[in-house]
Amino acid sequence: MSLNYLEKWRCRSRQAGMTTLGLVILVAFVGLFAFAGIRLTPVYLNYLKVASVVEGVGKEFDGTGAGRAQIRSSISRRFDIESVGEIEAKDVKVTPVQGGFEVVATYSHKAPFIANVSFMVDFDKRTLIRR
Repeated sequence: MSLNYLEKWRCRSRQAGMTTLGLVILVAFVGLFAFAGIRLTPVYLNYLKVASVVEGVGKEFDGTGAGRAQIRSSISRRFDIESVGEIEAKDVKVTPVQGGFEVVATYSHKAPFIANVSFMVDFDKRTLIRR
C-alpha cells in the first residue's frame, strides 16, 4: 500500500502545465478584453480631442474679457481643425457665470461590442473662463 501511494505521488509531481480546454478559455477571456479595448480606443481618442478643445479655449480666453460669440467661434474652429466626431460645436454649452463663462461639453457615445451588446460611455468636460 505504501508503494502505491509513492507511485501516485511521483506521477502527480511530474504533472505540470495547462490543459487544452484551460488554454482555450484563457485565450477567449483575454481576447474578449482585447476586443473591448479595440472597440473603446476610438471613443476615448475622440474624447481626448474634445477635452483638448475645451481646455485650449479656456487657456486662450482666460482673463481676456472675451464674449460668448468669440468663445463659440473658437470652439467651432477648433472642432473643424481637430476633426471632432460624435459631438458638434453647437452642442457645447457656453453659459455665463459669476466672473466669466463656463464651457461644458457633455455627451454620450455608444460603441457596439458583440451582437446586441454595446458600451455606453458618458463624457463630461468643463472649464471656467474668467473675464
